[in-house]
Amino acid sequence: MNGEKPMTAPATRKDLMIVNMGPHHPSMHGVLRLIVTLDGEDVIDCEPILGYLHRGMEKIAENRTIIQYLPYVTRWDYLATMFTEAITVNAPEQLGNIQVPKRASYIRVIMLELSRIASHLLWLGPFMADIGAQTPFFYIFRERELIYDLFEAATGMRMMHNYFRLGGVAADLPHGWIDKCLDFCDYFLTGVAEYQKLITQNPIFLERVEGVGIIGGEEAINWGLSGPMLRASGIQWDLRKVDHYECYDEFDWEVQWQKEGDSLARYLVRISEMKESIKIIQQALEGIPGGPYENLEIRRFDRVRDPEWNDFDYRFISKKPSPTFELSQQELYVRVETPKGELGIFLIGDQSVFPWRWKIRPPGFINLQILPQLVKKMKLADIMTILGSIDIIMGEVDR
Repeated sequence: MNGEKPMTAPATRKDLMIVNMGPHHPSMHGVLRLIVTLDGEDVIDCEPILGYLHRGMEKIAENRTIIQYLPYVTRWDYLATMFTEAITVNAPEQLGNIQVPKRASYIRVIMLELSRIASHLLWLGPFMADIGAQTPFFYIFRERELIYDLFEAATGMRMMHNYFRLGGVAADLPHGWIDKCLDFCDYFLTGVAEYQKLITQNPIFLERVEGVGIIGGEEAINWGLSGPMLRASGIQWDLRKVDHYECYDEFDWEVQWQKEGDSLARYLVRISEMKESIKIIQQALEGIPGGPYENLEIRRFDRVRDPEWNDFDYRFISKKPSPTFELSQQELYVRVETPKGELGIFLIGDQSVFPWRWKIRPPGFINLQILPQLVKKMKLADIMTILGSIDIIMGEVDR
């Protein structure tokens, strides 16, 4: 035997298998590559590899004006497009202390919440398909199509809307849109009830998600998680309540949270968030004020600070000049609560129309960090469950 040891059982344990998951995985999360070290079915180690969808978004921002940059931003998180637009105009608005008319703020809230529902729907479908349930995948597209029809009526585009503007929105809501939207809200509540009947009590579904990928509250904070990932771990933190942006304080709604911190809790949080969004939309549609939908003052270069609403000059700005909005020389961090978590922009202006630095803090990127820790000591099949419950979109992870 020329000195070889006889093969014993422990020697086979060293024989680990390294497998590539991706980059082209059949889910809709985008091109994420996982290098998984397996011992049989057990996951020993998992290393996510990013960057397949990197497009240099932060660098592009440094030589575009805000209005020129707006069409780019919808490509970060391409399922919740309104939120990326919201943060892109919110940052300069806070920098320049621009007032947003009440009507514009209400329109923004309606659009944001519709977008939140669309994003959660397209999370639910692939997540269920990942863990083996095909039917919800077809159902969610039925509802999502209606949201996109509403978007198309208001903005002219189904996905990349380019609708938000500094100081308001690009166009007012068309006639009959509000009634259509209210009809959708009523219909959608029955749809959510249908999902819950189909999924929530399903024994096969519960087997797959209960107790899988548990994150404790303390741990969630230390990893910097946000959004449903954080709220599913028992922490009631929602930037809509914390930062009081737009006009969310005027509506009656609750922060949705669960205390278990597993994949089931994250599913429940997102399902109930859709219902809360409907509540917010219904209140906004019923209470939407009249008035202008865009603060046209800010389109002028040498404008007065804090302009009066109905002063003499205001009525003569009928032509919209090219929006040369100057960013003052200061820095600022602005954040909104997207369906996936806290989307932040760190903006540094330097007295020019271009931002000096435009740092994006994407929720998906930071939520994804905890994946290797969650999948260790799990089975191979649980990777898809956990990855699905994190809800990442690679467009914003790689930027």
